[in-house]
Amino acid sequence: MKPPSERRIVVASNNPVKIRAALGGFRDAFPDGIFRVSGLDVPSGVGDQPGTDAETLRGAEARAARAMAASPDADFWVGIEGGVADMDERLAAYAWVVVRSRDRTGKARTGTFFLPEAVARLVRDGLELGEADDRVFGCTDSKREGGAVGLLTGGAINRATLYRHAVTLALIPFRNPGLYS
Repeated sequence: MKPPSERRIVVASNNPVKIRAALGGFRDAFPDGIFRVSGLDVPSGVGDQPGTDAETLRGAEARAARAMAASPDADFWVGIEGGVADMDERLAAYAWVVVRSRDRTGKARTGTFFLPEAVARLVRDGLELGEADDRVFGCTDSKREGGAVGLLTGGAINRATLYRHAVTLALIPFRNPGLYS
């Protein structure tokens, strides 16, 4: 029996949180797979802090497409875009994940949580969520670690875990190709 071949994943970011999340999601979806993951900085084509669900999804789609164009020899390309949106007079945070292969695309969104007003006010004033978190919580470069969700849950859920589940969900069409044409 031939051993499984290594599959190459390109994540459309050099952020270690997104790279860990993508690799973890692929390992969850395909436990027998062998994966090599790398990051590639590409623009999202949307604002630094997307402010709607549609803009956030467009950013993830654009990142995956640009990674595919820049590194066409890979097997999979992953775009992860964090966003915020006003919901019931509060600011919600979440991310969209888009996974592409040459013949298939999968999409999924993370869970949603609400930001405290001190953070939300700074984001509404134009700061990116990570910078707003750093100011309110007195930390540095939190978006490359636990992120807002990690700070707010005391580390019970960190940014990589939040994204990892959405990567696994975005891989459903790849696990079930006969059901998704």
